[in-house]
Amino acid sequence: MADKLNDLAGRMGKAPKGLGLGVKLLAAGAAAAYGVQQAMYTVDGGHRAIMFNRIGGIQDYTQSEGLHFRMPWFQYPIVYDIRARPRKITSPTGSKDLQMVNISLRVLSRPDTLNLPQVHKELGQDFDEKVLPSICNEVLKAVVAKFNASQLITQRQQVSLLIRKQLTDRAKDFNIILDDVSITELSFGKEYAAAVEAKQIAQQEAQRAAYLVEKARQEKQQKIVQAEGETAAARMLGEAISQNPGYLKLRKLTASKKISATIAQSQNRVYLNAGSLLLDVANPSFDIGINATAKPTDEATAKPTDEAIPQ
Repeated sequence: MADKLNDLAGRMGKAPKGLGLGVKLLAAGAAAAYGVQQAMYTVDGGHRAIMFNRIGGIQDYTQSEGLHFRMPWFQYPIVYDIRARPRKITSPTGSKDLQMVNISLRVLSRPDTLNLPQVHKELGQDFDEKVLPSICNEVLKAVVAKFNASQLITQRQQVSLLIRKQLTDRAKDFNIILDDVSITELSFGKEYAAAVEAKQIAQQEAQRAAYLVEKARQEKQQKIVQAEGETAAARMLGEAISQNPGYLKLRKLTASKKISATIAQSQNRVYLNAGSLLLDVANPSFDIGINATAKPTDEATAKPTDEAIPQ
């Protein structure tokens, strides 16, 4: 191996002087290009960079998007993604009336760009993993304990606003900004769900019973009104018949028509009294008993009185 190196050095020594100078310039240019490349770096959109100095440590400034320069080996950038990142957190907790509640939150979080060096010193790049689960569980248990199980459903918007306010305030202590906090799931234990279902069934049965009672009352009222109408109709019919027996004559004629039609269509021979079948319409005896039902008029009652007065 040593012989090969000596041989290569001898050949280079025998080469022209201009070739050696060119190689040196080329090497110097490559070294300069490499140094410039290592001295530049780019911060992409939606990111921020903080600078670490091997002597002073983390610098107290943040670099925005674009092209920046650094001293190779002596400095190197740490890039942070400052875009909001979603995270879902589920926490079982107890309500004010000691009911178990399973509540889930969806949180959009990002680091505070103005305090990014402090975030890196205290938490690191996985700041959301270290902070959000603990503060979310703490806030959820504190807020849910102020409401009953039924209030968590009827006052869900108020519960959500209270959770968001307290959670935002807690996150600011760690230089974390929460863009959105929303309740995605709210469920109760099996015992409470069964009790709610039984209550709903009881309410429906009570409403059905009330409906049946009201229906029976309406039917009763309808029958009373119908009976009163029939009574009034019968009374009016009786008064009309007593005043004018023509209605009875019309009914007897209608019955005679039906009886005659039935006998005419029959193939059997019938030998019965025409009067008993209401068929002897032309006979004066047909109207016997009908005129007697009519009340005497004023003229009929007045005439005998006049004749009874002695001359």
